[in-house]
Amino acid sequence: MSAWVLPDHIADVLPSEARHIEEIRRNLLDMARCYGYELVMPPLLEHLESLLTGTGESLDLQTFKLVDQISGRMLGLRADSTPQVARIDAHLLNRQGVARLCYCGPVLHTRPSAPHATREPLQLGAEIYGHQGLEADLEILTLALDCLRAAEVPDLLVDLADVRIVNSLVALAGLNAAQTLEIQGALAVKDAAAIGAIARHADAAVRHGLQNLTRCYGDAGVLQEARALLPQLPAIALALDQLEWLAGHLGGTPVSFDLADMRGYAYYSGARFAVYAQGAPDALLRGGRYDAVGSVFGRERPAVGFSLDIKSLVGVVQGPPLRAAIRAPWGEDKALRSAIAGLRRAGETVVCVLPGHESEIDEFHCDRALVVQGGQWQVVPV
Repeated sequence: MSAWVLPDHIADVLPSEARHIEEIRRNLLDMARCYGYELVMPPLLEHLESLLTGTGESLDLQTFKLVDQISGRMLGLRADSTPQVARIDAHLLNRQGVARLCYCGPVLHTRPSAPHATREPLQLGAEIYGHQGLEADLEILTLALDCLRAAEVPDLLVDLADVRIVNSLVALAGLNAAQTLEIQGALAVKDAAAIGAIARHADAAVRHGLQNLTRCYGDAGVLQEARALLPQLPAIALALDQLEWLAGHLGGTPVSFDLADMRGYAYYSGARFAVYAQGAPDALLRGGRYDAVGSVFGRERPAVGFSLDIKSLVGVVQGPPLRAAIRAPWGEDKALRSAIAGLRRAGETVVCVLPGHESEIDEFHCDRALVVQGGQWQVVPV
């Protein structure tokens, strides 16, 4: 095998795509800053027990592991940044009030999440710690939508769910861990018969409630249908009320519901959302409430947030136009070098043509040139 061949689902990012990714990254972080979110930069690797403790346990199979040559301890390359940000909130910041944090950096997955997905997503996210109310859920969902709009993603659709609905029924059904995973798999493919077989020893109302979840997806009418089809449990009633409130505050953004949806990370504890766009094969962004994420670090606080892979956005949005540039000759003339330096200080891109070579560039449009006119260096249209 050639030495330059990369591992499966790992790829170099070439100039055009890299420029697009970087512009999206800047726009999204600027949007988070507009909302008052502070940037943090967790490390790419940590001690394995820190990464996989508590809610991070579900990431075990997705985490690359290696031995620290200094301490001999096991290290892990992060597969998700949220547990790290929870550690920062709990141990390093330790604030008493609300903390708004955002981040952007690569994560590594042992297996791709989809057939054509990368194993090195560029994960961007934002999180609010310290507020239990729906105001935080709405703010994080609004920021998520504004981020996608800043990336010029067209035709957004928000899909809402709440893990308390499934969890309440599973708890009453008395299922063990293996059966719970089977139920979740059956819910994902809307297989009511399989759910009935798995929960055959559960109370009939609970079993029928789990089966009826396979029908609870669609537009806003789903919420009223769910109130009739599902057992009258306080946790379920509260979840449905909160989903209705959130959907009513999204200012005309199309909303759908899938009350059986359990996809995404296992640490979610309440309302969850996914945002889809026309032409995208899967959700571009997922988020929700995960109040227990910091408990393993000794500080359980209300928390809600979202994350996305910037690399996946590049495939569904049109790339930006080429940056205008100025072509200049190379030379030792002081006036020429001074003119080039002045243009660059002013924010212009100046590409110097090296002696004997034409510059081979695809990412800049040299629509102007630096030439001598009347004894002075002037910028003129090409």
